[in-house]
Amino acid sequence: MKAEPIAAATGMGAVDLAVTDADRALRFYRDYVGLTPIPGDGPEIHMGAAGRELLVLHPGAEQPVVPRTSGLYHFAIVVPDRRELARVIGRLSRLQWDQYPTDHVMTKANYLWDPDGNGIEIYIESPEDGTMGFANGTFVAYDKDGRERSGRDPMDLEELFSHLKPDDRLDLPMPGGTKMGHVHLHVADVDDALRFYHDLVGFDVMGHIPGVGFVSAGAYHHHLGLNEWAGHGARPAPAGAAGLRRFTVELPTRSDLEDVVGRLEHGQVRVAEEDGGFAAVDPSANRVVFKVAAAR
Repeated sequence: MKAEPIAAATGMGAVDLAVTDADRALRFYRDYVGLTPIPGDGPEIHMGAAGRELLVLHPGAEQPVVPRTSGLYHFAIVVPDRRELARVIGRLSRLQWDQYPTDHVMTKANYLWDPDGNGIEIYIESPEDGTMGFANGTFVAYDKDGRERSGRDPMDLEELFSHLKPDDRLDLPMPGGTKMGHVHLHVADVDDALRFYHDLVGFDVMGHIPGVGFVSAGAYHHHLGLNEWAGHGARPAPAGAAGLRRFTVELPTRSDLEDVVGRLEHGQVRVAEEDGGFAAVDPSANRVVFKVAAAR
């Protein structure tokens, strides 16, 4: 049983990915996704939007993402409005990159993969259109008029592109207000993952069905998705594979950070200082760093 909830203002920070080719990854995330390079030391490539760091690319992986392993399902960047999502989808279409725009009713999400197979979601919040959640052991969705929806319909691109102005440029980078909305993980066992992220870290469980769990802070639909779609008992990726290096959870204050660290240590989880925060490894070998959010 969870002792106390994580701070309601908790959110997600930067995601670190291993990639095989630095130049190719930089071009993809800059020219296709729309992130902006941020100056930094070392071989890592830091990228973000309007100065907010969202992604750190670690070159030198020896092979692409290995399927059916624990690790990243996708990281999810949330953009401010429909116009910006239309800009992203229009740019990817012009560049002929495979993408899958999907209507989750309460969000509008576009799915794609980078050249190494790292999963990406780019989305907007659209609660005015309805809701999506869990009931009776499955996903359920309802539109604003209460009609049941699949939650996985194709996006209405005609409506979306109506938010672009005739002189809008598709090559503009993601704007201020863009942030890391959530991270979705492949895990070996959802129940073990929930014991870690709910019982110890303190996230609230927003939904749990066999093989899938969503957790969040502050009643958000989810900050973390947890699934067994790579197989129950999925093993971590082999050394040298592209994929998730770590992801970051940002706490609003130092006291909130210390509360999380204290709960982890009380639960016999090894915690180590890392990059101005504290790092731990979940039961599926996914590395997470907890730190205090930078002032914005």
